[in-house]
Amino acid sequence: MNPTPSNPRFAFFGTPVFSTFVLHELVSNGYVPNLIVTTPDKPAGRGLEIVQSPVKKFALEQNIPVLQPEVLNEHFIAELKKRNIDLLVVAAYGKILPSAVLDIGKVPPLNVHPSLLPKYRGTSPVESQILAGEEEVGVTIIQMDEKMDHGPIVAQEKVSVSKQSTRDELNRILWTRGGQILSEIIPSWIAGNKTPTPQDHSQATFTKKISKEDGEVSLSDDPVILDRKFRAYHPWPGLYFYTNRNGTRTRVKIKTARWENEQFIIETVIPENGKPMPFSAL
Repeated sequence: MNPTPSNPRFAFFGTPVFSTFVLHELVSNGYVPNLIVTTPDKPAGRGLEIVQSPVKKFALEQNIPVLQPEVLNEHFIAELKKRNIDLLVVAAYGKILPSAVLDIGKVPPLNVHPSLLPKYRGTSPVESQILAGEEEVGVTIIQMDEKMDHGPIVAQEKVSVSKQSTRDELNRILWTRGGQILSEIIPSWIAGNKTPTPQDHSQATFTKKISKEDGEVSLSDDPVILDRKFRAYHPWPGLYFYTNRNGTRTRVKIKTARWENEQFIIETVIPENGKPMPFSAL
């Protein structure tokens, strides 16, 4: 049986909080996933308490069936095939989907990516756009293939944002718009009325996974770079620097800061093993 453009059976793959921005838009436009796939619960925080992903919490709140495979093996594929899925939708799932999974739907799978592909492929597109000082950002919907952010473009849109946007603000804006675009194109995609355009792979740029060490800065760095890093890395890994305090080399985290008169103004800091304090009192 062919899928119905207005009411397809689809599985949604996602994990972090910004995946839920896409889900909210889909559901509010009448596209409720028949299945949600997310990563397994994992320990987090100092107490190593087992924590559910934001997408799993969304699934439970909406009474949507959820799967959390450790690996995308034949057992998971068999379970997915039972669901009679028309379409797979992926938004920051966190794992590369093998062809055996990508081929399960009746129509090719779609992926949401918060950049103007082929620029900023990879795991940190939003942070990387802030760090580069990009004034032109956007969101892209691609037909997925086995390579990361590599498939042909189904839809793409530039999005106006503030030059001082933070990572959280930019994530909310771009992923929300991605969910809206998905809702607009799903009927025509299911009906076979949209033809994707291959990416110009010669123009591709790539991002890297962010580490805690990326947050280290020197107060003598270019204030423009400090401001971009603060907006890209807040709250994690956050910015920190080292200073000599009471005769001891001390790691100090920048808690709050602002951009004013072309200067990066540090407001409050947290010395290692200390409490928040004004930067001026350090």
